[in-house]
Amino acid sequence: MRSILPVFFFVLVATFGCQPEKASKSDRRIEEISAVPNAAEMIRNPISANGLEDTTNLAKIAFVETKFDFGTVNEGDKVSHVFKFSNTGNIPLLISDVRSTCGCTVPEWPEEPIPPGAQDQISVVFDTDGKKEKQNKPITITANTFPSKTVVSLDGFVTPK
Repeated sequence: MRSILPVFFFVLVATFGCQPEKASKSDRRIEEISAVPNAAEMIRNPISANGLEDTTNLAKIAFVETKFDFGTVNEGDKVSHVFKFSNTGNIPLLISDVRSTCGCTVPEWPEEPIPPGAQDQISVVFDTDGKKEKQNKPITITANTFPSKTVVSLDGFVTPK
Protein backbone atom coordinates (compact mmCIF):
# COMPACT_ATOMS: atom_id res chain seq x y z
CA MET A 1 0.00 0.00 0.00
CA ARG A 2 2.86 2.39 0.81
CA SER A 3 4.41 1.94 -2.64
CA ILE A 4 1.13 2.87 -4.36
CA LEU A 5 0.76 6.19 -2.49
CA PRO A 6 3.78 7.96 -4.11
CA VAL A 7 2.69 6.77 -7.56
CA PHE A 8 -0.87 8.01 -6.93
CA PHE A 9 0.47 11.38 -5.75
CA PHE A 10 2.70 11.70 -8.84
CA VAL A 11 -0.23 10.93 -11.18
CA LEU A 12 -2.42 13.44 -9.33
CA VAL A 13 0.17 16.24 -9.61
CA ALA A 14 0.90 15.46 -13.26
CA THR A 15 -2.79 15.51 -14.14
CA PHE A 16 -3.92 18.64 -12.30
CA GLY A 17 -0.69 20.59 -11.90
CA CYS A 18 -0.14 21.24 -15.60
CA GLN A 19 -3.34 23.09 -16.50
CA PRO A 20 -2.92 25.79 -19.17
CA GLU A 21 -3.25 29.39 -18.03
CA LYS A 22 -6.27 31.39 -19.13
CA ALA A 23 -5.49 33.64 -22.05
CA SER A 24 -5.61 37.36 -21.36
CA LYS A 25 -8.01 39.61 -23.25
CA SER A 26 -5.13 40.94 -25.30
CA ASP A 27 -3.93 37.38 -26.14
CA ARG A 28 -7.46 36.46 -27.24
CA ARG A 29 -7.63 39.66 -29.35
CA ILE A 30 -4.36 38.77 -31.10
CA GLU A 31 -5.78 35.31 -31.86
CA GLU A 32 -8.96 36.93 -33.26
CA ILE A 33 -6.94 39.32 -35.43
CA SER A 34 -4.77 36.45 -36.67
CA ALA A 35 -7.93 34.71 -37.90
CA VAL A 36 -8.88 37.72 -40.05
CA PRO A 37 -8.05 37.18 -43.74
CA ASN A 38 -5.16 39.41 -44.87
CA ALA A 39 -4.38 40.35 -41.24
CA ALA A 40 -0.67 40.07 -42.04
CA GLU A 41 -1.08 42.91 -44.52
CA MET A 42 -2.67 45.09 -41.82
CA ILE A 43 -0.05 44.41 -39.16
CA ARG A 44 3.33 45.77 -40.20
CA ASN A 45 6.49 46.63 -38.35
CA PRO A 46 8.29 49.54 -40.04
CA ILE A 47 11.44 49.09 -37.95
CA SER A 48 14.36 46.95 -38.98
CA ALA A 49 17.94 46.59 -37.81
CA ASN A 50 18.79 49.47 -40.14
CA GLY A 51 16.27 51.78 -38.46
CA LEU A 52 12.93 53.21 -39.55
CA GLU A 53 11.71 52.00 -42.93
CA ASP A 54 8.41 52.50 -44.76
CA THR A 55 5.73 54.23 -42.64
CA THR A 56 3.43 55.13 -45.54
CA ASN A 57 1.47 51.87 -45.51
CA LEU A 58 0.47 51.94 -41.86
CA ALA A 59 -2.69 52.74 -40.00
CA LYS A 60 -2.50 56.08 -38.20
CA ILE A 61 -4.68 57.04 -35.26
CA ALA A 62 -5.46 60.75 -34.86
CA PHE A 63 -7.38 61.77 -31.73
CA VAL A 64 -9.52 64.91 -31.56
CA GLU A 65 -8.09 65.33 -28.02
CA THR A 66 -5.57 63.29 -26.06
CA LYS A 67 -6.31 64.79 -22.63
CA PHE A 68 -9.67 65.35 -20.99
CA ASP A 69 -9.85 67.59 -17.91
CA PHE A 70 -12.95 66.54 -15.98
CA GLY A 71 -12.53 69.44 -13.53
CA THR A 72 -13.53 68.90 -9.89
CA VAL A 73 -15.86 66.05 -8.88
CA ASN A 74 -16.86 64.49 -5.58
CA GLU A 75 -15.40 61.19 -4.44
CA GLY A 76 -17.73 58.40 -5.50
CA ASP A 77 -18.81 60.08 -8.75
CA LYS A 78 -18.28 58.30 -12.07
CA VAL A 79 -16.66 60.32 -14.83
CA SER A 80 -17.40 59.26 -18.42
CA HIS A 81 -15.69 60.52 -21.54
CA VAL A 82 -15.48 59.57 -25.20
CA PHE A 83 -12.16 59.95 -27.03
CA LYS A 84 -12.97 60.35 -30.74
CA PHE A 85 -10.39 59.42 -33.36
CA SER A 86 -9.87 58.93 -37.08
CA ASN A 87 -7.79 56.46 -39.05
CA THR A 88 -5.65 58.81 -41.16
CA GLY A 89 -3.50 55.97 -42.49
CA ASN A 90 -3.65 53.90 -45.66
CA ILE A 91 -4.76 50.55 -44.23
CA PRO A 92 -7.46 49.44 -41.74
CA LEU A 93 -6.74 50.33 -38.10
CA LEU A 94 -6.79 47.36 -35.70
CA ILE A 95 -6.92 48.16 -31.99
CA SER A 96 -5.65 45.07 -30.17
CA ASP A 97 -5.81 46.39 -26.59
CA VAL A 98 -6.80 49.39 -24.50
CA ARG A 99 -5.86 49.45 -20.84
CA SER A 100 -5.60 51.73 -17.88
CA THR A 101 -3.23 51.77 -14.92
CA CYS A 102 -5.93 50.58 -12.50
CA GLY A 103 -9.31 48.87 -12.39
CA CYS A 104 -11.04 52.15 -11.53
CA THR A 105 -10.81 53.24 -15.18
CA VAL A 106 -12.62 51.00 -17.65
CA PRO A 107 -12.27 51.54 -21.43
CA GLU A 108 -14.43 50.19 -24.27
CA TRP A 109 -13.14 50.21 -27.84
CA PRO A 110 -14.13 49.03 -31.32
CA GLU A 111 -13.12 45.47 -32.06
CA GLU A 112 -13.67 45.60 -35.82
CA PRO A 113 -11.04 47.09 -38.19
CA ILE A 114 -11.56 50.82 -38.83
CA PRO A 115 -11.11 51.60 -42.55
CA PRO A 116 -8.84 54.42 -43.74
CA GLY A 117 -10.62 57.77 -43.36
CA ALA A 118 -13.23 56.39 -40.94
CA GLN A 119 -13.92 57.70 -37.46
CA ASP A 120 -14.67 55.84 -34.24
CA GLN A 121 -14.33 56.26 -30.50
CA ILE A 122 -13.02 54.86 -27.24
CA SER A 123 -15.34 55.27 -24.24
CA VAL A 124 -13.83 55.50 -20.76
CA VAL A 125 -15.49 55.43 -17.32
CA PHE A 126 -13.48 56.48 -14.24
CA ASP A 127 -14.95 55.47 -10.85
CA THR A 128 -13.68 57.97 -8.27
CA ASP A 129 -14.68 55.85 -5.27
CA GLY A 130 -11.61 55.65 -3.02
CA LYS A 131 -9.71 58.24 -5.07
CA LYS A 132 -8.78 61.62 -3.63
CA GLU A 133 -7.34 64.92 -4.79
CA LYS A 134 -5.42 65.32 -8.08
CA GLN A 135 -5.92 62.42 -10.48
CA ASN A 136 -4.24 61.48 -13.75
CA LYS A 137 -5.52 58.32 -15.41
CA PRO A 138 -3.54 57.35 -18.55
CA ILE A 139 -5.19 55.00 -21.03
CA THR A 140 -2.81 53.13 -23.38
CA ILE A 141 -4.05 52.10 -26.82
CA THR A 142 -2.16 49.35 -28.65
CA ALA A 143 -2.78 49.18 -32.40
CA ASN A 144 -1.16 48.49 -35.77
CA THR A 145 0.29 52.01 -35.86
CA PHE A 146 3.75 53.48 -35.50
CA PRO A 147 4.48 53.78 -32.67
CA SER A 148 2.25 50.89 -31.64
CA LYS A 149 1.18 52.53 -28.38
CA THR A 150 -0.72 55.80 -28.02
CA VAL A 151 -1.68 57.34 -24.65
CA VAL A 152 -4.70 59.48 -23.82
CA SER A 153 -5.61 60.58 -20.29
CA LEU A 154 -8.29 61.75 -17.90
CA ASP A 155 -7.16 64.50 -15.51
CA GLY A 156 -8.92 66.32 -12.71
CA PHE A 157 -9.47 66.74 -8.99
CA VAL A 158 -11.55 64.51 -6.71
CA THR A 159 -12.89 66.19 -3.56
CA PRO A 160 -12.66 63.71 -0.64
CA LYS A 161 -15.85 62.69 1.22
